[in-house]
Amino acid sequence: DLPWGEYSKDKFNLKRAQKILDRDHFGLDKVKDRIIEYLAVLKLKGDMKSPILCLYGPPGVGKTSLGKSVAESIGREYIRMSLGGLHDESEVRGHRKTYIGAMPGKIISNIKKAGKSNPVFVLDEIDKVGRSGHGDPSSALLEVLDPEQNDSFQDNFVDIEYDLSKVLFIATANDLSTIQPALRDRMEIIEINGYTIEEKLEIAKKHLIPKLLGDLGMVSSKIKFSKAVIEKIISSYTNESGVRGLEKLIAKLIRNRAKQIAFGEDFSATISLSDLPTVLGPAFDKNKYKNNNVPGVVTGLAWTRTGGDILFIESSLTKGKGKLTLTGNLGDVMKESAIIALEFLKSNHQLLGMTQEQMDSFNVHVHVPEGATPKDGPSAGVSMLTALASIFSKRKVKKYLAMTGEITLRGDVLPVGGIKEKILAAKRAGIKEIILPVSNKKDVDDIKPHYIDGLKFHFVTAMKEVLQVSLLKG
Repeated sequence: DLPWGEYSKDKFNLKRAQKILDRDHFGLDKVKDRIIEYLAVLKLKGDMKSPILCLYGPPGVGKTSLGKSVAESIGREYIRMSLGGLHDESEVRGHRKTYIGAMPGKIISNIKKAGKSNPVFVLDEIDKVGRSGHGDPSSALLEVLDPEQNDSFQDNFVDIEYDLSKVLFIATANDLSTIQPALRDRMEIIEINGYTIEEKLEIAKKHLIPKLLGDLGMVSSKIKFSKAVIEKIISSYTNESGVRGLEKLIAKLIRNRAKQIAFGEDFSATISLSDLPTVLGPAFDKNKYKNNNVPGVVTGLAWTRTGGDILFIESSLTKGKGKLTLTGNLGDVMKESAIIALEFLKSNHQLLGMTQEQMDSFNVHVHVPEGATPKDGPSAGVSMLTALASIFSKRKVKKYLAMTGEITLRGDVLPVGGIKEKILAAKRAGIKEIILPVSNKKDVDDIKPHYIDGLKFHFVTAMKEVLQVSLLKG
């Protein structure tokens, strides 16, 4: 019953493939480019071992649905196999025929169901494969996902080698750290970041609203969403990387309109901002920039799993013997950043116009608000430094300024990750200037220019430069 040597003919119209990918998914340029590159090589060579792609990113960004679009764009059969919670090796490799109730593994069964030997095969949630007394399925997948070996994959039930090298495997994962290193090495990791507010707005208009109107039996003349309303839902009612939460809230508004129609109530077709609290409840206020009326308060930038965020670092001095206290549920790396910042300032006390003895006569307290939220990572190094320099010198921090970067004891500023998310979070919060390490300039160049309109960047290499830019003269 297996499709020995039966292959579906690939459609090599790359413009059509690009159109289908753009139609189904907004953004995700890196993934689309990689798929088009693969098709281009396949078109020139006519025959090649398929790469094993692994789409990695937070939930709800469209990893699984991409597989379906890829299959349609190249005219292949589409198979999806969920690996979440799979803990039996024979699910991958099949049972030996000697067992009662023996069956082939899921890989071979799905190929039989597809009827072709070169489908697009989506391995969903590859990071959630378990292991038990029945073997380790992630080790069994090592053979399946190696382009050098999978041309002779041996299923225990079929007991003859089967060629999987023409199958385009696309794995999806939320967390790379739980994937076995040998398995991770066999895949080409393509990271899919969370969407920005601007991208979510386009996704809602082009994809979510038309889909939900169809699903919930509503016509577009009865309910209209303005740009301001969708933006308000995204910024004040959801806090996620993907768009699943947004989809649920839009569905709630459409269902509410269906109820109004069913009860014969009066309504205006366009949803207004004043309708949101009555249907969706009160909005939660995201971090907005607060003023700089007192010295010692600095705005830092943080990366979170749901995108970027801004955080405030506060510091205060009391008479004492130079003790440093840190509060706000900080991780080890963040605590170390504060210690490095304080030691650097003490060894360069002339920058602040103080003597070391004067500095040692104060106890320092650094606090990062929202104590219930754990915070860690090196990104807050420059913010800690600026907060301490500001409180010691009594100079206020520049208005509408945020910063990120790791610091060293020698006074260097090192690059950090998550720059795109951090910059967009800063813009949402009303920040106008951002201090970044020089090495992160390439990340800023990667962002589309209209997303960072009106922002001024200061690229620094040394901690002294940070203080020159951030502290006011007075």
